[in-house]
Amino acid sequence: MLIGIDVGGTHTDAVAVESGKVVASGKVATAHDDLLSSVLGALEIVLKAVSPEDVTRLNLSTTLSTNAIVEGRTDEVGVIVSSGPGIDPYNFQTGKFYFPVKGSIDHRGEEVAPVVEKEIMDAFETCVAAGVTAYAAVSKFSTRNPAHEEHIAESIASKSDVTSLGHRFSGQLDFPRRIATAYYNSAVWRLYNRFADAVEAGVRAKGITAPVNILKADGGTMPLESSREIPVESILSGPAASVMGVLAQRCVGKDCSEYPSPEGDTLILDIGGTTTDIALLVADAPLVEKDGIAVGSFPTLVHALKTRSIGVGGDSALHYSAGALRVGPERKGVCMAEGGSSPALMDALIYCGHASFGDSSASRKGIESLAEECGMEPLALATSAITLAVKTISRAVHEFIEEVNSTPVYTIREILSGADLAPDQVSIMGGPAEAFQKLLADELQIPVYTVPQYAVANAIGAAMTKPTFELELFADTEAQTLFIPVMGERRSVSSKYKLLDAVLDAKEALVSYFEQRDIVIGADEIEVTEEQSFNMVGDYGTVGRNIRVKCQITPGVDI
Repeated sequence: MLIGIDVGGTHTDAVAVESGKVVASGKVATAHDDLLSSVLGALEIVLKAVSPEDVTRLNLSTTLSTNAIVEGRTDEVGVIVSSGPGIDPYNFQTGKFYFPVKGSIDHRGEEVAPVVEKEIMDAFETCVAAGVTAYAAVSKFSTRNPAHEEHIAESIASKSDVTSLGHRFSGQLDFPRRIATAYYNSAVWRLYNRFADAVEAGVRAKGITAPVNILKADGGTMPLESSREIPVESILSGPAASVMGVLAQRCVGKDCSEYPSPEGDTLILDIGGTTTDIALLVADAPLVEKDGIAVGSFPTLVHALKTRSIGVGGDSALHYSAGALRVGPERKGVCMAEGGSSPALMDALIYCGHASFGDSSASRKGIESLAEECGMEPLALATSAITLAVKTISRAVHEFIEEVNSTPVYTIREILSGADLAPDQVSIMGGPAEAFQKLLADELQIPVYTVPQYAVANAIGAAMTKPTFELELFADTEAQTLFIPVMGERRSVSSKYKLLDAVLDAKEALVSYFEQRDIVIGADEIEVTEEQSFNMVGDYGTVGRNIRVKCQITPGVDI
């Protein structure tokens, strides 16, 4: 018995899935100033039909970290960086409490110059005086040797609540992305952990003892306990739930003859109350951002499915200004059919007969009132609003596909090459899905299918998403060292250490990571995505090997 909860911009949905079938579902309005009440409210509806004792896993997709960053509700962070020569660290400044310090480690992980303790403490005292208690420590080659980051963290431990270390997020060498990732992780840490405390207490109080997991941006999940250390990984978990919802619902809840399995190139549109999320499946595999997503103006190391969000949804406000009708991106609450106070896109769809629910007379009055203000006929106004919304979505789709085709494209498994990608069909979900199906099919000129259980598809995707994790192992046989950055593991190896040894050790580390979290994985679930071994040459020939192995549990769903 799997439970999935998706906290959306308008509604929070919950489902219980047993043997691939939805046996209970619930939907409540999302209270943005109290997300916990939304989570527990949706869960309560599901638990009326499901016994807490039968639940074996609860997966949660949350907008908390994303919203906190967008709305500027994050903590100030003291960022202490050690870049060494050849780069100006001020080019990558995040926030006003940003302190470059002397010290350098080279690309082999050898210390060239130690960090200067006085500079660390001067930075720390400035932060303490300003009330800053969240920190990030980043050095340029920390994925080869984290000593400087660890030293900084130890030096400021007395008055810091959290210090995010750059090497713990990825083995990828990208100093600017590492700075931004560590910064955002600490910026949302306090808010996220308070939420995690409350979620865990609330779920346990309802009698659920099963593991609680958080959906990640890459289409996998992580245990709630692990997410406390890396809350930045929960950014953009909502769009990931959309993609996993399509993959999960090939045959969930009804005969799928009307909804073909996603083969070839499938465009995904999740039209919610506030936004429309766009994604793409290529041969049944989601596309991923190669290096990591950008948060605001800062590229990060957060692995994520490639998606785009635009401000068009069922509750997008209709307004007339400067002689033109506009749809969104503002949202002034729910549509009038659901008790809202101003007309929204869904009211226009109801007025034109594309949808039928709630108080249709309220929709009619709202459209007629706005039309009178604009000096338009009500039907013309409603039709114009719908046309504008459909063309906005269509334009965003074409821009997204153009962007995908203009850069190297990766699936969760491999790089793709060859002909440009072109969707063969569209899978549409979200509350307004049925209302938009024919409209978008006419506009895009390709088949558009509503996903089974489209109104709660994200929650189904969250429920059925499997845990995932990725790690990189580095070994230097000349220095006789092995390092796994994301696990903080560093130990000695023999000078005879080989690539095969590294592959086995990487797999064993991955299994150990999940065992520590009471998750059992099989060897066949581990995919080695990179394995490289280069000879290092000295004055008199080969002096050792530089070895790199990258492996992962590939994101997917339980079907």
